Amino acid sequence: MHDPDLYCVIGHPVAHSRSPWIHARFAELTGQAMRYERCLAPLDGFAARLAAERARGLRGCNVPVPFKHEAAALADVKSAAVELAGAANTLRFTDDGRILADNTDGAGLVADLTRNAGVALAGCDLLLLGAGGAAAGVLAPLLRERPRRLVLANRTLARAEELVARHPSLAAAAGTDLLACALDDTRLRAGFDVLVNATASSLAGDAVPVTAAALRPGALALDMMYGAAAHGFLHWATQHGARARDGLGMLVEQAAEAFQLWRGVRPPSAQVLAELRAVVDAEAAH
Repeated sequence: MHDPDLYCVIGHPVAHSRSPWIHARFAELTGQAMRYERCLAPLDGFAARLAAERARGLRGCNVPVPFKHEAAALADVKSAAVELAGAANTLRFTDDGRILADNTDGAGLVADLTRNAGVALAGCDLLLLGAGGAAAGVLAPLLRERPRRLVLANRTLARAEELVARHPSLAAAAGTDLLACALDDTRLRAGFDVLVNATASSLAGDAVPVTAAALRPGALALDMMYGAAAHGFLHWATQHGARARDGLGMLVEQAAEAFQLWRGVRPPSAQVLAELRAVVDAEAAH
């Protein structure tokens, strides 16, 4: 028997990550011999930590914020999703030493919104908050769902404009009105069917970066964070008549995409999401 293949999540912070639990469960349910660990990297030490883990025989890793752009830059081969986003959340290492980068965030978010939450994105008005690595990874897959309008709002307008400027042909093909604006822009008060928070506001414990006028009655409001970090956002969304959703479903669905890239097997994401939700709810009750 050879040792199980080694995978990890390299982040900062990383202690809260549910990824080891998710991938252990995926491996168990699909009969894959693999081990998955948490690896903390200093904010200026992602490349060094990655090199150290590869020396231990690492086969692949997940990369959360704030290292998604750096992960993309380090790759020898980038998927189309990574080329467009400039950000990667999944790395694979070949036997000949190359780093392959992919981004499964968008596929994970779309699967959670459409399959798990039952939201039709086609023809809807969608507001995406943030223009960092998290938002960059999901913009193209959201556009492919053909929303009527997609507004990308960010504190620094230039960053939002730069990200939008990479996607004009995709927006045109989808028939989507795509625009960038600042978080205090009056156009955000027009109301949206779906709001996705890809900023770090919840992680930092800050207030939701837009007013409730951004929500139409019955809108779906999703925060990419989960657990205690998402509570403030979920409370805000519910208070203002929206359907509130955390990032747990997106987390499991993007992990399922990564697992398939690594192992060539599709894990049962719906089952694992239901199990993880039960674990998180039980912890919150204590």
